[in-house]
Amino acid sequence: MKSFPFKHKGWLYGLAFLIALALRFIALGASPLTDSEATLALQSLALTRGESPLLAPQSAYILFTAVLFAIMESANFLARFLPALAGSVLVFAPYFFREKIHPRPALILAFLFAFDPGLVALSRQANGTMLAVTFLLFAWGMWNHKRLIPAGVFAGLALLSGPSLWAGLLTLGLTYLFICGMKPNAAKAQPSLENLEAPIVNPKSSISQLSITNPQLLISIIVAFLLGGTLFFTVPSGLSAALSSLIAYLNGWVAPTTASPGRILFTFFVYESLGVFLAALAIFRALRTNGKRAKRLTIWLGVALLLAAFYRQPAELAWAIVPLLTLSAFELARLFEIQRGEYKEVGIVAVALSILLVYTWFSVSGIALNPYSQFPVALPFFGEVQNARMLALLGSLAIVIACVALAALGWSARIARIGATFAFTVFLGIYAMATAWGASGLRNPNGVELWSVDPRAIQADLLLASVNDLSEFSLGHPQSQPVIISGVASPALEWALRNHSAQTAAVLDAQAELPIVITPPMDSLGLTFAYRGQDFLWRGQPQWANLKAQDWLKWLIFRELPMEHETIILWARDNLFPDARGGK
Repeated sequence: MKSFPFKHKGWLYGLAFLIALALRFIALGASPLTDSEATLALQSLALTRGESPLLAPQSAYILFTAVLFAIMESANFLARFLPALAGSVLVFAPYFFREKIHPRPALILAFLFAFDPGLVALSRQANGTMLAVTFLLFAWGMWNHKRLIPAGVFAGLALLSGPSLWAGLLTLGLTYLFICGMKPNAAKAQPSLENLEAPIVNPKSSISQLSITNPQLLISIIVAFLLGGTLFFTVPSGLSAALSSLIAYLNGWVAPTTASPGRILFTFFVYESLGVFLAALAIFRALRTNGKRAKRLTIWLGVALLLAAFYRQPAELAWAIVPLLTLSAFELARLFEIQRGEYKEVGIVAVALSILLVYTWFSVSGIALNPYSQFPVALPFFGEVQNARMLALLGSLAIVIACVALAALGWSARIARIGATFAFTVFLGIYAMATAWGASGLRNPNGVELWSVDPRAIQADLLLASVNDLSEFSLGHPQSQPVIISGVASPALEWALRNHSAQTAAVLDAQAELPIVITPPMDSLGLTFAYRGQDFLWRGQPQWANLKAQDWLKWLIFRELPMEHETIILWARDNLFPDARGGK
């Protein structure tokens, strides 16, 4: 494949990095932390306060975030800072594989990493998933370039990143076994010249010349693991937490979750539509031409997708997104190889199909506005049609297919194929950018995204504002009054009230003069003092068991689903209010 010299296009990696930063950092702290995010953030906060909490098996995130909290302050933005930074830096990973996948696909892959909706969503979650992906890919890339010390450092940090690392290693290990099993026996015994020259295995690569038992590599891994896992020997418990990550990953196979394999696959195909379309073309091409590189990536994609589906955690789809986007980059690189004499015909086909696709999308949007309504219409040849809008949608899709067929008959199959590929790529590319914007929470703060299984905090900001007002009314400072949480198991609630010395209590002392109490719905606290109560919507999640096809269609356009909410009550002692008499 003919590629432009990388030295003239290196600045484009910087542009991809800036785009990744924008999508991952804009309004990063606007949405409240979920329970799983808050669990890790609270452990980081406890370390900064000199406490010794039992750490979750994500040492890298917890320890390094604790450093940020100690330097500045605990905030939603800083709780998500490291994953967002790791997700942004990931765009440089293709540069270290440019010899294998060629400079042009590597550069395209960097931009795909920057815009990908799934990677954007996962980068804005406060956990170690993106740390594991980035550190492992960088360790692999450095090892390919025989830079053993950086490879060891990144490998050591990857070991501290949590259970997601083991999902990645298992995926790569099974992929390697499948690839080895597909080779003929003769090829196993003595690799042929064709196998040695396969783009995915460079004979000059460090993989064929270096061993993982190299002392320089091992020492780098051990030093990074020890220093990072103990935060330079200040938090020894970080090592035990890191060593328990494998057990945590294995327990995840049997842990209860609201996600199903079908919903995991649905998440993948809906969010990764552009990648699925381009990767499908690349896979079809590989089957016709016996492309070894694409076949190996296809095996990686299939293994990763199956493991993520049965593990039932959307975050593990990150290991399927990497090979998917790599296949997409190969196909996009070929898409630009158009002969000069084909520009006009390809342009006409692409523009015509783009207009039809936009019309089709408007048809889908019209149905999603009111998916349950039907308008019977009498049409020639069809008689009375109960849902005319659905018939219009099917008709628009038929016109798209007919347009491609006519282009193939009138010009050539190549013109039709390239024009259709351009049209669908542009259309799905715009959809992917809009989906990435939505996955970041910027388009609709109350929208339902599928990349987390945790319920969302609905009125966290309103609850915190009410507590701050009560504190300021009574003591003159918005963070002076302590808060007692009783009967509500929610780390996200503890995180939201972290500056109010929030404490949990299984049973309330009837004689205690508690200023502010948060409980589940109840008529009264049953305490000696008088209290005023206000209900708040705390957590909300879709009614997964009752969703219908029409609900999913509406979600596709507006990211809205029927929700079920959990209500909590904020109780404040009566004498905290300015209008109270006989108390302050």
